[in-house]
Amino acid sequence: METESEPYVRLATLRQLHQVVAELNTARSLADTLQTVVDGIVRGLGYELACVNLVRPDGDLVVAAFAGDPAAEALITGRVGSRAAWERRLTMGEDWDGLRFIPHTEGWVLLEDDVPQWHTEGPDPRFEDEWHPEDRLYAPMYATGGELLGVISVDRPRNGRRPGAWGREALQMYAFQAAIAISNARLRANMQRALVRLEREQQALRASEESFRQAFEYAPSGMAIAEMGGDQHGRLLRTNDALCRLLGRPASVLRRYSFSDLVHPEDIGTLLRTSAEGGRAELRLGRRDGTYVWVSLRNSVVADAADGPRFLLTHVEDIEERKRHELQLAHRASHDSLTGLPNSAELRARLGARLCRRPQSVRAGAVEALDAAFEGRAEGVGVGAGEHGYDGFPAVGAGGAPPGPDGFDFPAGFPGQPEGPYDHHVHTVAPASEVDDGTKGLAVLFCDLDGFKSINDRFGHHTGDAVLIEVARRLTTGVRDGDTVARLGGDEFVVLADGLGAADAADLAVRLRNAIIPPIRVDGRAVRVGASFGIGWASCGMSADEVLRSADQRMYIEKRSRSKAHHRAG
Repeated sequence: METESEPYVRLATLRQLHQVVAELNTARSLADTLQTVVDGIVRGLGYELACVNLVRPDGDLVVAAFAGDPAAEALITGRVGSRAAWERRLTMGEDWDGLRFIPHTEGWVLLEDDVPQWHTEGPDPRFEDEWHPEDRLYAPMYATGGELLGVISVDRPRNGRRPGAWGREALQMYAFQAAIAISNARLRANMQRALVRLEREQQALRASEESFRQAFEYAPSGMAIAEMGGDQHGRLLRTNDALCRLLGRPASVLRRYSFSDLVHPEDIGTLLRTSAEGGRAELRLGRRDGTYVWVSLRNSVVADAADGPRFLLTHVEDIEERKRHELQLAHRASHDSLTGLPNSAELRARLGARLCRRPQSVRAGAVEALDAAFEGRAEGVGVGAGEHGYDGFPAVGAGGAPPGPDGFDFPAGFPGQPEGPYDHHVHTVAPASEVDDGTKGLAVLFCDLDGFKSINDRFGHHTGDAVLIEVARRLTTGVRDGDTVARLGGDEFVVLADGLGAADAADLAVRLRNAIIPPIRVDGRAVRVGASFGIGWASCGMSADEVLRSADQRMYIEKRSRSKAHHRAG
């Protein structure tokens, strides 16, 4: 079971990983790229030591970059290990989905081979997944055609433990991006040499043109030459086979377009802001079948001759897979792994997006309105369906009326008038009482399952997990498309429903409770759970935690009230 802090740790790791991967493409030379690779591992992936062993033309591997320990760097940088010794290492130990882990219990046989290595000291592990000073973890890097480019070696995780599934996937993804960056650095070096030759004398121009043509045509990623300046600025003059395959269009057709004709409408601003000289951008280009593919564009300016016209050389790299991985990682970090619902962090983010801090003169009125909304006992109070979903956030003020011309939605007689940064914010307002007075607001239903613990204790966690999944499905089915159903943790769920009055909220709570009560069949066995609902109302001037705490308190009031009623009936 994940701890509550893991989504935040994953989001932080994702941000760091995104940053260091982005920096891979900013390095100018191959040496800079290699150093950026190891620096990124130490800074962003949680290891104290990292090095890149790069394959040389003769097949052996040389320690080309090192980070984390200057003494070790001076000791082994530039030293060479034979290809046979490396191939032996990459077939030993445990295969971690592309990574190779050699535990200290097996690695002692490698102490005498010719692979450069450093030695770290430390105590023996106290538990199973603790990192041992002689553990070895390698991340091979391969070119597009499957050729080995090099091997990343890492050591001394900062948390002292062997990486779990999340850490392994992050390292594997980083090695994949590092291989692309190294390949691109080599490609850029080749292209730069070709560009230098283009500026030499006319006699050397023909040889340079052939070299450039081959580098352009046979580049593993897309390349294009476009006009620069004039009425047809940006029109594609020449494209290589890789770009034609990527966009599903022949070169003859692509010559009718410019990048501005192919870019996704939402990314046109990004393209226009990309400079010609050294400009970089990540955007979507249209394929022939109407779909779009994520690419990374990198521009440079070349001249046809010493005083001839200048052209735009654009390198187009397919980053669809990386974008998909980023979206998957972001989804895992913001959603519950069991039910697929938004998790606690995502719930607070969505709720916090609706709330603001009012000026002090206004906040007092907001607190008073909220206190009035929470007066009395909550027996059977729930949230019902309105006309608009949570994601829609209609601009509705007190009493269901639209906000005034100044962008605010204060009820009549609300003290003070906000100014400054609040001028364009539509405030979230809670109903004044449990009696439906027509006011619509953002209702927060806090749901706690009754009898779930006994199911877990009696039938095991497998049955409990199946119950949670089914309850999540029933809750999601019972709300509108725009509402949010989130799992807060354990057997607690939260529903956000906007545009509801007090009566609507009560109706929705009853409907959801009735949807949960029917038996749930797990492995041929029928089990039942109940549900207690408490309703809170989001209001500007409150934090997300305050709103959830209020709904939680109302849920316990209802749970106690229903328990007392049950005892009296018994």
